[in-house]
Amino acid sequence: MSGFDGTLLDESDATVRVRFVVNGRKVACEVAPRETLVDCLRNALELTGTHAGCEMGACGACLVQLDGRAVHSCLMFAVQADGATIDTIEGLTESGVIADLQAEFHRRNALQCGFCTPGMLVNAHELLSQVAQPSREEIRDALSGNYCRCTGYEAIVDAIDAVAKARSEGGGAT
Repeated sequence: MSGFDGTLLDESDATVRVRFVVNGRKVACEVAPRETLVDCLRNALELTGTHAGCEMGACGACLVQLDGRAVHSCLMFAVQADGATIDTIEGLTESGVIADLQAEFHRRNALQCGFCTPGMLVNAHELLSQVAQPSREEIRDALSGNYCRCTGYEAIVDAIDAVAKARSEGGGAT
């Protein structure tokens, strides 16, 4: 591509300044226009709890909350999230909003290698914020976009179900 004066422009070095509120903190990053949100979070902001798995939006390892909704950060360019509020697994952990889910995952051994766990927790958090006491089928459906190669899912479904029941009874997970 050439500039107005006919000189060639090297677009490979072009960056764009983006601003987000990430885990309650205002941040700004210089990103390439085609840099994904997951790469920005992991590389520029060093928030490595969000994983880059399939990079096609199929595995759920890259899930974050963007303006309160779970999104695949591998499918979104960082520039598309400019001005958004983003909560990563680190932010959800620090705020304590998923403490009962994390404890129940641990108690039921619903994690093994841990690679899928951040995405599972983000998805479970979104489900439970929309449906107070989902059926086991609704839990399975909500997790259908998350791959786990270690656990077989049953312990994950059990953990989410236990937290939903405990929350609806007004207590912590059992």
